[in-house]
Amino acid sequence: MHTLEQLNQGLLKGVERLQLSENLTTFPNAIFDLADSLEILDLSNNDLSELPAELPRLKKLRILFCSNNRFTKLPDVLGQCPHLEMIGFKSNQINEVSSASLPTKTRWLILTDNQITQLPEDLGRLVRLQKLALAGNRLTSLPDTIKDCQKLELIRLSANRLAAFPDVLLTLPRLAWLAFSGNPFCADRDPHNEFNTVAFKDLALHQVLGQGASGVISLATWRQNVFNFADTVAVKVFKGEVTSDGYPEDELDACLAVGNHPNLVKPLAKVTEQDCSALVMELIPNHYTNLGLPPSLASCTRDTFPSHLSFSIEKIAYIIEQVEQLVTYFCAKKVSHGDLYAHNTLIDDQGHVLFGDFGAASKYANLTAQQQRGIEQIERRALGFFIDDILGLCAEEERNSKLFEVLSSHAFVSV
Repeated sequence: MHTLEQLNQGLLKGVERLQLSENLTTFPNAIFDLADSLEILDLSNNDLSELPAELPRLKKLRILFCSNNRFTKLPDVLGQCPHLEMIGFKSNQINEVSSASLPTKTRWLILTDNQITQLPEDLGRLVRLQKLALAGNRLTSLPDTIKDCQKLELIRLSANRLAAFPDVLLTLPRLAWLAFSGNPFCADRDPHNEFNTVAFKDLALHQVLGQGASGVISLATWRQNVFNFADTVAVKVFKGEVTSDGYPEDELDACLAVGNHPNLVKPLAKVTEQDCSALVMELIPNHYTNLGLPPSLASCTRDTFPSHLSFSIEKIAYIIEQVEQLVTYFCAKKVSHGDLYAHNTLIDDQGHVLFGDFGAASKYANLTAQQQRGIEQIERRALGFFIDDILGLCAEEERNSKLFEVLSSHAFVSV
């Protein structure tokens, strides 16, 4: 994080990345002094409502984040920035997105949690688009030209007003991560009476174990253990607002719809109170670690991994076998996970997999047979990307093995 004082004093000359969050109401002109070097500009968490017409003077600008501001329109000036390819305007009050506002080079477009009712009809001209986040808007349809976004790999459409599943998505050859829950065409949420309901007051929360877009996971013990669960459990308390993946209530619904599986974090009970929604789960043993790290700005939709990470081909085969079985299980349950990634995968030293995070999951049993097959093909494409990523961790001396060759045939083949 930088300060406005540093900027105005000329102390940031030559920086490639600038982040300012100081309740700004106007765009600081001193930013233009960085035009020869600035590539990433993060003005999130301010009070901005417009950008200057001179923005293209930032001739090297590739990435612009303006989330949590006061924009009501995606600024047209963005489309004039010659190298701009990543745009993030999450949680504004945007109700208008014009064609002029979208640069031809756009790869990453984040417009989550706004008031957008429609997208430009010529969206398909964004042929480099890979990631499109639109959850929490007011979209009733998608433009047909999205079929021309042939490189699109991830799209978030949850918590909109889509009256029908957008069949055009089933034509996209690389689409692998799809979320669409919380739309009018979706099935109603299930009460899941097969799981016990517990009172939040019966739980005592302790240290935080982890947190994500949809909620906070804490270690918990029981003040009153009505159903004789383990003394120590994990509790995910969901946030009330829409997330980058959709509504927290849909995450809870999908997680309970999938139920128990040897490779899933086991759900035990639910809390469904007016002011609190939570999931009680078995505690994950400490020796499980994340298989991967989330995508970076450079990798866009693909996971990243520590440079030193390496596995034997046998361990990789075991991991892949379990995840393949999980995807088959999801398909049988008619639940699309939507976020099949190594960074959502936990493993132990033996390679046993535990999977979780249903934030992007969507139920689809109510859709047509053709739509169901298409959604399952998308999920299996994510599996193909997963396999491709994991094979990249194979020890160098085993990359010529027969097993590596066999597993490679299951990986995603670039189109």
